Amino acid sequence: MPPSPFSSGAFYQRWLGPVLANDEGLDAEQLSRTALTALGQASMRRQWPLVSTVLEGLAGDLQRRDLRLEQVLFGCRFPNPVGLAAGFDKNGVAAGLWDRFGFGFAEVGTVTWHGQPGNPRPRLFRLAQEQAALNRMGFNNDGAQALRRTLERQRLDPPGRRPAVLGINVGKSKVIALEQAPEDYASSLELLAPLADYAVINVSSPNTPGLRDLQDSSQLRRLVERLRRLPACPPLLVKIAPDLEDEAIDGIARLAFEEGLAGVIAVNTSLDRLGLGQRRLLQTGRTLAEEAGGLSGAPLRQRALEVIRRLRASAGPVLTLIGVGGIDSAEIAWERITAGASLIQLYSGWIFKGPDLVPQILEGLQMQMDCHGLRNISEAVGSGLPWRSGSDDAKD
Repeated sequence: MPPSPFSSGAFYQRWLGPVLANDEGLDAEQLSRTALTALGQASMRRQWPLVSTVLEGLAGDLQRRDLRLEQVLFGCRFPNPVGLAAGFDKNGVAAGLWDRFGFGFAEVGTVTWHGQPGNPRPRLFRLAQEQAALNRMGFNNDGAQALRRTLERQRLDPPGRRPAVLGINVGKSKVIALEQAPEDYASSLELLAPLADYAVINVSSPNTPGLRDLQDSSQLRRLVERLRRLPACPPLLVKIAPDLEDEAIDGIARLAFEEGLAGVIAVNTSLDRLGLGQRRLLQTGRTLAEEAGGLSGAPLRQRALEVIRRLRASAGPVLTLIGVGGIDSAEIAWERITAGASLIQLYSGWIFKGPDLVPQILEGLQMQMDCHGLRNISEAVGSGLPWRSGSDDAKD
C-alpha cells in the first residue's frame, strides 16, 4: 500500500529521495549529521507538547504493534525483531525516540573510551545505483564519558522498562595498543553498563588498524573474559566481519557457547569489493579497489546470509543471532530470519528506502506468519520456510 501523501515516508521520498538517488550532491556524512542534530533536539524535548504531538504522529505512521512479533532474548523483551544498527547514532543523541520510528531496538555507538575524530574526510560515500555505501569513518565519537552524559540528559526509562531495547556498541580506542585492548573496552563498558540493555563487542570494523586481529579466538577469549568480570555486566554480544573464513566463523560460534555470550551479530562492513572493484567514486576519481573502507548495503546481502547460515549450523539453535547487511525489504528480512537470525538490523537500506521500510518489513513478517500458520516470529527462526506471496496462497 503506498504511503499517504502526508506521511513521514512520503515526505522523505519527496525531499530526500532525489538526493539519495545520486552519488553527487549533498555530502553523505553532512546529511546524516544534520538529521541527527534535529533528532537529538527532538529526543531531548520529546515531552514538550508540540514535539510530543509530532512524535506521536510519527509513531502512528511507523509503529506496528503485534504480540506475535515480540520475543524475549537474553533477558530483554524485544517488541519486534527490527532494529537500527550501530553506526548511525554514534553518540546516542536520539536514543530516546528510536521506538517512534517503529524499531523494536536500537544500537548506539560504536563508542570508545577516548573520544576521537576518526579518519580524514571525505570518509562516507553513497553508491546510489548499487544501494550501497563505502565508509572509512574510523570510530569517530565523543567518547564513553560523553555518551553517558548524553544518555542521562535524555532521562531514558531504566533498562527493561523502555519502549525499545537499547544496545551499546563498544570499540577500541585508536591510540590504545592491542595488548591493552581488554582494559580499554572494560573502561567503556563499566561506565556505560548501567544504561545498557545489552552490549556489543565490536572487533570487526575495518577502519581501525589491527582491530580485526581481535577476532582471533585467543585474543577474543581474553577480551570476553575481562569484560565478563565487570560488576553487573550486561548481556554481551560480539559483532563479526563478513570476510572471515568458515573455520574462523565456526571458532567464534564455539567461543560464544563456551564463554556464555548472549549472541553474535553478523555482519559488519566488508573489505571485499563484491564485484564492484572497478566502480569509480565521483568524489575522488578512484575505483573502489583503490579506496580504503568497508562496503555495506545490497552488495553485502548474499555474504551476510551465508555467514548467518554458517553460524546457525555451527552454534545450534540456542545462540541468538542478529542479522545485518543488505536488508532492504520484507522478503530479505524473512530470508535472514528463516536462515537463523532472531533479530535483524537496518542501516543502509533504511537510509535509501526511508522510514517506511520498518513498517513494510513488519507487515511482511506478519503476512508470512499468517501464510505459514505461525503463532510467533520465533517459530520462523532457522525454519527455512520460504517466502510466500499472495499468488502462492491462491494456488493452494
